Amino acid sequence: MAKLFLLLGGNLGNKAKIFGETRDMLGESIGEIIEKSSVYETEPWGFESKDLFWNQVLVLETKLQPDEVLKNTRKIEDQIGRVRKANRYVSRLIDIDLLFYDDLIMKTEELEIPHPRMTDRRFVLEPLTEIAAEKIHPAYNKSVSYLLAECEDDLRVSKISH
Repeated sequence: MAKLFLLLGGNLGNKAKIFGETRDMLGESIGEIIEKSSVYETEPWGFESKDLFWNQVLVLETKLQPDEVLKNTRKIEDQIGRVRKANRYVSRLIDIDLLFYDDLIMKTEELEIPHPRMTDRRFVLEPLTEIAAEKIHPAYNKSVSYLLAECEDDLRVSKISH
């Protein structure tokens, strides 16, 4: 079984309902959720929006390979109602990012693990540090808590629930 770290994010619709449905669907199609961070309210990163985001990190145990995980997370995003746009940074109902898959380092046209921009984003590092502060980033050989301390992103990230 691989240990998979995912980030949920979204700023539209009934976020509590959407996050709950997404967690249920992930548990059914990818693997058991063995840990989850609190939910954090965060400012949009890379664009302007009046709607604040929710973000949460989940840890799952999965038998799926990374490409199968990606296929399933995209299917879940589509089922929830995500509309993909050319511009990467837009408001959305749900986004599921693959952060880590064990200590795998891989890059294909479709998928890069660890997530290539996670170290620049406080909204990823705060919830990740809550549940995996000592996890070592396999490409940088630094702990998640160290990466958070180094992060220059100063957008607001506030814990809103457990």
